[in-house]
Amino acid sequence: MSSLNPLSQLLEAAFFAANRPLTLDELEGLEPEAAPAEIRTALDELREHYDFGGHSIEVVEIGGGFQILTRPAFAAAVERAHAMQRQPRLSAATLETLATIAYRQPVGRAEIEEIRGVNSGGVLRTLQERGLIEVIGRSEALGRPLLYGTTPLFLELLGINDLADLPRAEELTIALQPHRPEPEPEGDAAGFASVEEG
Repeated sequence: MSSLNPLSQLLEAAFFAANRPLTLDELEGLEPEAAPAEIRTALDELREHYDFGGHSIEVVEIGGGFQILTRPAFAAAVERAHAMQRQPRLSAATLETLATIAYRQPVGRAEIEEIRGVNSGGVLRTLQERGLIEVIGRSEALGRPLLYGTTPLFLELLGINDLADLPRAEELTIALQPHRPEPEPEGDAAGFASVEEG
């Protein structure tokens, strides 16, 4: 089995020590003597090491950085064994607010409450405490209200690298439609009746 070069080993150690994705800037800070291209090459070598060495983990570009994660094929078994540290689930109201911010950002509290039809102050606080949203500016409207946006942790938890990877609104509309069983072809039904009668 091929061994990793020292720079790839250094990146590997940093990934295991971190509990979040590491950006290229952070990886470059590990070895100031190395050029950015050398860091990229070491990262590619580490990815290939896991991809072609029969490993159950992989280097994934996620949330604006890179992280070593369990391959999806093993995720269900690991979760069943309670080997993962999980945060409490978000409530329906919190998820609704988070989706509103994800698709409308930068967005202010007034617009969020207009869309949801209820006060959202407590939900916004919860999402900020969980690190899923943050204040990203102020509106030019009267009173200059705060504007909210999602954080890199939001992308990380969704397993995507960029907001452009979110499902489009029309895709969600189709996915959320209730399932309707397809009617059986008339020819087959007629044939079944014929057999029963015979």
